[in-house]
Amino acid sequence: MKKVKLSNHAGKYVVLFFYPLDFTFVCPTEIVQFSDKAEEFRAINCEVIGCSVDSVFSHMEYTKKDRKKGGLGQMNIPLVADVNKKIARAYNCLDEEQGITYRATYIIDKTGKVRHMSLNDFPVGRNVDEVIRLVKAFQHNDEFGEVCPASW
Repeated sequence: MKKVKLSNHAGKYVVLFFYPLDFTFVCPTEIVQFSDKAEEFRAINCEVIGCSVDSVFSHMEYTKKDRKKGGLGQMNIPLVADVNKKIARAYNCLDEEQGITYRATYIIDKTGKVRHMSLNDFPVGRNVDEVIRLVKAFQHNDEFGEVCPASW
């Protein structure tokens, strides 16, 4: 367990993604995909951080449980415990009625500016390859000033 700060990743892109809860049905499929593609993100100077309203102890147990049994197994990305829901509220992705976060994704550039945000309702997961495409497109725009049309 350690503290995770966006400021520790200054000069890099960061993908911050929120998911509803540990030990659910769709969440492990997304978290595992983000973790499995962590090196692909790092190769383009981007770090990935997952976040939910669960405790560090829940995250710890989630990573101890085998993937074939609904757990995460070994992780290549940090999972942030937002028990007090301050981070989720700051990013406006908390369902206040249920007390859990939507499936929200934020791409933050190397200067700390949010370049992309998307929010899915609970039952539908994300496409991690699309997130990689978006990071690359924003980086391309940063470097060359060119726009990136659909399916770039």
